[in-house]
Amino acid sequence: MTGKILIIDDEATIRFTFESFLVHKGHDISVAADSQEALTLIGNSNFDLIISDIVLDELSGIDILKAIRKKDLACPVVMITGAPDMETAQEALRLGAYDYLPKPVTKESLLRVTSKALEKKALYDEKEKYRLNLENVFRNIDYGIITIDQEGVVIDFNDTARRLCGYSGELKGKTFWTSEAACNGACVTMLKESLTTGKQVELYRHECSHKDKPAMVVTISASPLTDHGGNPSGAMMVIKDETRIDSLERDLRERRKYHRIIGKSDKMQKVFSLIQSLASVYTTVLITGESGTGKELAAEALHIKGVRRDKPLIKVNCSALQENLLESELFGHVKGAFTGATENKEGRFFKADGGTIFLDEIGDISERIQLKLLRVIQEREFERVGDSKPVKIDVRIVAATNKDLREKIRSGEFREDLYYRLKVVEVQMPPLRENRDDIPLLVDHFLSHFNSRFHKNIEGISAEVMQLFMQYRWPGNVRELEHTMEHAFIICNNSLITSDHLPPDIVIPHPDEMIASGAGEEKDLHSVMEALDKSRWNITKAARMLGVSRPTLYKKMKNLDLHDS
Repeated sequence: MTGKILIIDDEATIRFTFESFLVHKGHDISVAADSQEALTLIGNSNFDLIISDIVLDELSGIDILKAIRKKDLACPVVMITGAPDMETAQEALRLGAYDYLPKPVTKESLLRVTSKALEKKALYDEKEKYRLNLENVFRNIDYGIITIDQEGVVIDFNDTARRLCGYSGELKGKTFWTSEAACNGACVTMLKESLTTGKQVELYRHECSHKDKPAMVVTISASPLTDHGGNPSGAMMVIKDETRIDSLERDLRERRKYHRIIGKSDKMQKVFSLIQSLASVYTTVLITGESGTGKELAAEALHIKGVRRDKPLIKVNCSALQENLLESELFGHVKGAFTGATENKEGRFFKADGGTIFLDEIGDISERIQLKLLRVIQEREFERVGDSKPVKIDVRIVAATNKDLREKIRSGEFREDLYYRLKVVEVQMPPLRENRDDIPLLVDHFLSHFNSRFHKNIEGISAEVMQLFMQYRWPGNVRELEHTMEHAFIICNNSLITSDHLPPDIVIPHPDEMIASGAGEEKDLHSVMEALDKSRWNITKAARMLGVSRPTLYKKMKNLDLHDS
């Protein structure tokens, strides 16, 4: 084994002799005639071995050894002395010298100690390389790692653990469960259990209760550590951040929100899927549903999620204008077309060119407007009022109505050919009374929205209010629920919305606006029990399955007389 060796001696013959012996064995040799030259070489190069005389000039070999150790250099040092004594030898060994050789140094003793010293250096280098690799993994791995001794004192704590635990201070030497890094939750309990039992403890997908990271989901593993003799020496905890994966999986399991439409019920999921499949298709779409079900939001989603998202979305409320004004509003007019037409005007269809036009309340338009609209759909062109020159357009038409167009066809109020032109594909927005499973989710959404809008901190609604919401028929659908929540926020000055904060129509509704409570409670009980069974009564997981917060689930369980045993 060869190495890079520095020889330090003020006698030229010794330097020459040592160099000759060692070069012959293939070593790379540097020499220094005094202490200053030696220190310069040591500062500029890395040596595998240093051989130094103890007696030099103004600095001794012991001083050189101290300088080497001060620089924390790993190379072994062999001391040469002409007059060895016990005190000098002990001092050299105490300072970390590998060995010392008395003069005169024989070739055999020089080569022997050189070989042994280089073997030690090679072994150290290998261990150091392995240690640095492990340390690099420890510092950069995307897992939080914390190691403690038997008393819970922190041995090490990597950067990922600092980030996950939200702590930047020095932790080494501190008791973990009394430090600021501990949230006094699952981590502390698991480390103590692993120390006590000597077994590995695991916790899968735990919602961390750390004050600074309340929404973080982690998987935690705590394992015992042993020393070289197999005796317990502490414990190690590994923390994996599962927040993003957990969020993605929940989004895959159920899409609770599509654009600005809220809903996790089967009917709403079908609406989401249908809108997604229609978003980038040129087809004319008819959106039907009662007032307040979100027809305009569905039209927005069709536009925003499609290829025309960067083009205009023009909305027209067809029931808000008289026939003449609506015709001008839709198609535009030229100057002098009618009294008051003092200049040319571009219509909504022209403004929507390349994008989408949303015709709300399409069931209220007159027969003349129906006929012009039919031509636009068929030929993709129109004429401005007072002009005979056709205008070509590229517009996707989305219409909506809360009326029964088939009934209007039977009564002669709506053209059948226009109906079928509009209804190439129909998106039916279900009433809220058919999606009562969405009510808790919508309540949570409006809680967040109105807390932000009114700068309040209302935590939720009472169990009584939730029961009233679940029994009420909601003739005004989601819009009515939104207005009800807004009404409650304006009145409520507490942290909980109670029945005192609701409009009278909700608290004492007309009999026609109530849903049978028995069937509702039975369905709620089934849903809650199913979620609790699947999650093994893990309240966090069950609440996630139901799409509600934990406080909301606890209130529902109390209302249904379910107890977490």
